[in-house]
Amino acid sequence: MDHSKLYRRFRTLLIANRGEIACRVIRTARAMGLRTVAVYSEADRDAMHVALADEAVLLGPARARDSYLNVERLIEAARKTGAEAVHPGYGFLSENAEFARACFDAGLVFVGPTAGMMTAMGSKSGSKELMEKAGVPLVPGYHGEAQDEATLSKAADKIGFPILVKASAGGGGRGMRIVRSADELAPAIVSAKREAKAAFGDDRMLIEKYVDNPRHIEVQIIGDSHGNLLSLFERECTLQRRHQKVIEEAPSPTLNPAQREAVCAAARKAAGAVNYVGAGTIEFVSDGKDVFFIEMNTRLQVEHPVTELITGIDLVEWQLRVAFGEALPLKQDDIKLNGHAVEARVYAENPTKNFMPSVGRISTWRLPAETGGLRIDAGYREGDSVSPYYDAMLAKMIAWAPTRDVAIERLNRGLEESDVRGIVSNIPFLSALMTHPKVRTNAIDTGFIERELAVLTQAAPAPGELELCAAVAAIISDEQRAAQAEANSPWQTFGWQPVGRRQRSFAFRVGHGPEQKIVLNYGSGPSTLVIGERELAFAITPRDGGFDLTLDGVKSSVAAVIAGHELYLRTRNGRFDLHWVDPFGGETEEQTGQDKIAAPLPGTVVAVLAEEGAKLEKGAPILTLEVMKMEQTLRAPYAGVLKSIKCKVGDIVQEGVELAVVDPAGE
Repeated sequence: MDHSKLYRRFRTLLIANRGEIACRVIRTARAMGLRTVAVYSEADRDAMHVALADEAVLLGPARARDSYLNVERLIEAARKTGAEAVHPGYGFLSENAEFARACFDAGLVFVGPTAGMMTAMGSKSGSKELMEKAGVPLVPGYHGEAQDEATLSKAADKIGFPILVKASAGGGGRGMRIVRSADELAPAIVSAKREAKAAFGDDRMLIEKYVDNPRHIEVQIIGDSHGNLLSLFERECTLQRRHQKVIEEAPSPTLNPAQREAVCAAARKAAGAVNYVGAGTIEFVSDGKDVFFIEMNTRLQVEHPVTELITGIDLVEWQLRVAFGEALPLKQDDIKLNGHAVEARVYAENPTKNFMPSVGRISTWRLPAETGGLRIDAGYREGDSVSPYYDAMLAKMIAWAPTRDVAIERLNRGLEESDVRGIVSNIPFLSALMTHPKVRTNAIDTGFIERELAVLTQAAPAPGELELCAAVAAIISDEQRAAQAEANSPWQTFGWQPVGRRQRSFAFRVGHGPEQKIVLNYGSGPSTLVIGERELAFAITPRDGGFDLTLDGVKSSVAAVIAGHELYLRTRNGRFDLHWVDPFGGETEEQTGQDKIAAPLPGTVVAVLAEEGAKLEKGAPILTLEVMKMEQTLRAPYAGVLKSIKCKVGDIVQEGVELAVVDPAGE
């Protein structure tokens, strides 16, 4: 194959992706003097990556298969804009050999491995065969071509339960199921195949022995077209949920120097088996003693920033230079490990509701400054909308420090100083995870989050004295800002009254809980707040995003967001949502039954799992929705009879629509 067609200098780069990775690639490409072209769906018209690029092309409707997964439209977008190269990012078509081949056939440089390399290593089944021949240790498993249920069932019996059923072409935990007994196998295969087909357009499966209490370790590699192949140390990605990485760090705190060298050498051997060119990741699973190859990802990984921070190397820049046909600028011995980096993935999801994705408009987006070792790769801004059509990741927060302990502290401080409103985020969950004692001591495995979920998703503490006073301060500050907008308002000075001393009463509650009352005394003389029998001297100093609140001489920083009578506060005690009870009365509450079987978010019905008239136990599965590329199964809220199903497979349903009715047993 003519290398000049695969690797050559270009000036215009199309990024075939969206969200934070598209923004990440655009920034480095522009810093290198390249012209950038974004692509977008109808749901992403106003997205951040569209605004950042020099040009942007509409691909089509919101569904990924009609836009970001449509090869013909991507190639046409490159032709329209004069793009000479395509960066696939990660996810979508990043590991699709047909897309890489289509780019080559269209005369475009594909920033990544060739279609042949991708076919050999991107297929989990194919890569395992290669590694077996190369002598790289493997987890026992089946990775053959036959995909019928009988063959897969026989392979599972031979391997022995528990096993892992996983998509051959997938990643990110999609199309993956743990199966602990033979009777769980058939439904797991059906569900995994369906999810893999929707996410990757390929429903081939492989089966592996499931390693109990495993640790996930991966090695970053990169090769050029001159025969150079480097490893850039390893990352540990053991903190996962549903096989989706949550926290990543580099280097691994589990490996000693000898183990580090051994696993990096194995990774170079694995990539060298296909003379790999481009950035990629060799993934391993460890049982605490041995390390086994599990797969290669033939693309940039979500967690690549932790490697960048410990090596000082911009991996996107190196990807582009390799695509130019340049040799890698460093040799293996030149790659030095410096310090420790930890990354947290910030998602629009609700950890207290089984991590249900959250959609809507981001009304508040306040993240800390990127200083003191903190880095933030974001794909959203204040005012952006999170749609139900794509992965729910909003941003990645990464911290570097000379040691692991300090890096964790810096990351947690960054998380604690972040306020995202309008949608629900997993930020409090991430902070709880980073402060868990077993995470600090590295006493973890890939099942840690599931085991500790009750601890990690504990309800916020009840608001105390500080929070009630802060609620009053937030209201007063908001009223002051409104008054200052009126040129001649006499209320511009807090506490202004014609004469004397005044009182003002407030009442707050959390959810439907009891009201908590507090009285503000103001006017002539110092302002005070009275809670029960206690009276506290009270002062406010406004600042961006909140205020400094001084109570009896003790100053506290408070972040605050007010939306009508709903207050969000962040104090030293945590995050709090309070309702300000209307002082004039007349409040009404919509009572919504908790037993309604309704769509939690907009989605597509992909399976109906029970028939009308069936007797159901509490928790029995009724139907499955695909929401944000992940499957959500709706279950019976109580024992009873399935009276009716109000949808069919393929229906696109909106949030809140009733999908089934169950008559309770005994009624």
